[in-house]
Amino acid sequence: MITLDTYTEKNRMNNEQKNETAGFLFHHLEAYGDPEHDILKAMDYSSGEQDTPGGFIITAKNPSGKTVGAVVVNRTGMSGYIPEYILVYIATDKELRGQGVGKLLMQKAIDAADGDIALHCEPENPARHLYEKLGFTSKYIEMRLKK
Repeated sequence: MITLDTYTEKNRMNNEQKNETAGFLFHHLEAYGDPEHDILKAMDYSSGEQDTPGGFIITAKNPSGKTVGAVVVNRTGMSGYIPEYILVYIATDKELRGQGVGKLLMQKAIDAADGDIALHCEPENPARHLYEKLGFTSKYIEMRLKK
């Protein structure tokens, strides 16, 4: 049985939990990930550190306490014209993909958010099908200017 734990501005992870979760995400995001220090920045943001709007982190653990999934969702501080939340990172243990852990995390994140959620997904990412089954649609093509 998988146990889900939610962390927020009021229930923050300790440093050991934060580093373990960031390491898990870095390892299991593979081609869709970012450097670990960027993952930690997103996690700090979701914890409301340094007066950010906050958000939440949800972890999934197996019966032995091993992390098998995690999601980081940040509050944008906007609404209407921009969704209230952005799903920044989600990953499941490579060995458990296709066994419902990602769906559990996504459903818990959807339930925890009190507004709309945006996420970025590469067209070839296999998780795209899960997102679509859960009701996510592709409204725009995202374009970025890197400076």
